[in-house]
Amino acid sequence: MTDNPFTGAPGHEETTLGVFSKAEVGLANRNSGAFLEMLALDITPVGAHYLLTHFDVPLLDAGAYRLVFDGAFEAPFEISLEEIKAEPRVTMPVTMECAGNGRAGMEPRAFSMPWAYEAVGTAEWTGTPLAPLIERAKPQGGVVDFAFEGADFGYDNGVGHAFGRSLTPEELADLEVLLVYEMNGQPLLPQHGAPLRLIVPGWYGMASVKWLNRITAMSERYQGFQQVETYRFRQDAGEAGEPVTEIRVKSLMVPPGVPDWITRKRRLSPGPVTLQGRAWSGAGVPVERVEVRIGETWHEAKVEAPLGRYAWAGWSLEWEAAPGHYVLACRATDAKGNVQPMKAEWNLSGFANNAPHEVEVFVED
Repeated sequence: MTDNPFTGAPGHEETTLGVFSKAEVGLANRNSGAFLEMLALDITPVGAHYLLTHFDVPLLDAGAYRLVFDGAFEAPFEISLEEIKAEPRVTMPVTMECAGNGRAGMEPRAFSMPWAYEAVGTAEWTGTPLAPLIERAKPQGGVVDFAFEGADFGYDNGVGHAFGRSLTPEELADLEVLLVYEMNGQPLLPQHGAPLRLIVPGWYGMASVKWLNRITAMSERYQGFQQVETYRFRQDAGEAGEPVTEIRVKSLMVPPGVPDWITRKRRLSPGPVTLQGRAWSGAGVPVERVEVRIGETWHEAKVEAPLGRYAWAGWSLEWEAAPGHYVLACRATDAKGNVQPMKAEWNLSGFANNAPHEVEVFVED
């Protein structure tokens, strides 16, 4: 008998357009997306924020919790949750998006969590900056990576591992990384990483390790499964690919009118309608422009100021809806000139699909 029952087990399977396997449906039942109607809110309620959990949710005792700093530090140490809470307190609104958001819209589609548009949310995260604690541990000369390991353990493609990610010293210097213990003013819920998680603003969600229990300074690059085997842009399975990092510019629309229960297509009465939604980009780059397509014409929307550097911006457009059938769409442009493409560049895992959000609408006679 082997100690690893998943060795040689089927991995990611071939997919068929519009057909989802039992395993993918199971993933969709376990991982919840945001309600698109909640895009009308600046801050996503905790219960409506998207969730992606690779393995089981660890149920950790906050009173016994310790965050370990080990590896190539001159002064390694452990710190309790209460001691972390005694550090300078920061609250930061951050838009977080799953790297796989939009995967279901790429063809051929990758076999994985079949996200459409819903894997995004904005919360007010409260915690303390990571950098001073890294400095307290005194990284040794020659440190090239910091590994962040969570308490969640499981298997992917037959490989057992705790979920872990890493950041280089240069990345840490550029990023406002937080150790977080509250979400929207309340203690983290178990599914959101209680008692402590990482928040890496401006990067896709895989970097924000949940149930964080260890930070290791390394003199060689971290080779954890979730760092080197996945979350990389690849065209072929055999290539190393490029790492997924900063969020790409994107926008979503609050679906107007009322929905059909199954298809989520919309019905509207004719007359004035306020179309609205949210737009964001990565690395703290602001959104400068949002356009909305009605029929064959793109119209300039009004863009609001965001709540913070790493939070999405609201947008709105007044539309005099005439009877007919429409496929509405929205696209954003950020301050660096990045524009949502009409079709995102394909990659093997379906990451970072930022093609425009489309909503099918029927305006009654």
